[in-house]
Amino acid sequence: MYIGIDHGTTSLRFAADNGKRFKISREAAKEFTIEDLQKLGPVEDIAGIALCYSMGDNFTQITPVDKLKNRGVITRDGAGEHIGGGTRVFDSVRESGIPAIAIPGIHRGSDTDPRFKIYSHQTSPEKLGIAYLVSETLGDTFIVSDISSNTVSLLIANGKVIGAFDACVFAPGTRHGALDVDAIRKVDAGEITANEAFTTAGVMYHLEEKYQNPTVAMWAAMECASLSLLAPDASIALAGSLAPELAEEISALLQKPVIVYDEWAASDGLAKIARDVFSGAKQILGIPVSPNRRI
Repeated sequence: MYIGIDHGTTSLRFAADNGKRFKISREAAKEFTIEDLQKLGPVEDIAGIALCYSMGDNFTQITPVDKLKNRGVITRDGAGEHIGGGTRVFDSVRESGIPAIAIPGIHRGSDTDPRFKIYSHQTSPEKLGIAYLVSETLGDTFIVSDISSNTVSLLIANGKVIGAFDACVFAPGTRHGALDVDAIRKVDAGEITANEAFTTAGVMYHLEEKYQNPTVAMWAAMECASLSLLAPDASIALAGSLAPELAEEISALLQKPVIVYDEWAASDGLAKIARDVFSGAKQILGIPVSPNRRI
């Protein structure tokens, strides 16, 4: 049995390649133990786990969790709220002795189109789980936009990650978004921190409810349209909690069909990454697998 663990914005989602799944809030995850994985099947049957932690920005290869420094992050400070549930899950998996790999995020150290590296970060690692799942249906060239608390879109071309727009640089989500002039002024005045500005830049904080979904749809469509400049024939996939609600409008804006995935896409895709890496895969979406992996 192979398991994928998605460290999401509000919840952690667990999926096995046998089709079983469960999720817990990040707050509840502070009480996680490795025995909780019995909801997916016998713990002794687990052959490998693929998981994510925060931005995954101090490494570039798919790496055994016990080989990472600082859980694979430069610092846990930055864009997003630290609760502690993801830390508890990561440490429990690392200490369990079960073979486990961590997926890196995409950042300036990653092998992507250099033009995307104007910004330090492109995407957190769970989006790669989504992309890997999507690749089973859409092949080796596509765009995927993950739309929920924040919006992140990435381009895969010829089976390789080309680049992505991270949550704090382009389209807003319901809660998070880019800092505008007003936010920068408040940060400079000491009224709020930059992290607080990011986590309150989403549509729910700034627009009437009737405009919130149409706004996210328009901006997500613009991210997809921007990425399509580099791959005009790329198919479009949407994931995240808002994807089913916004799919029709985004399709109309782009004037092309979209395929929709649900909130389990990341954990399902990570389970497939675990299966393939522990079966000998040397790379996933162009991201190399560390030769130090345990099989």
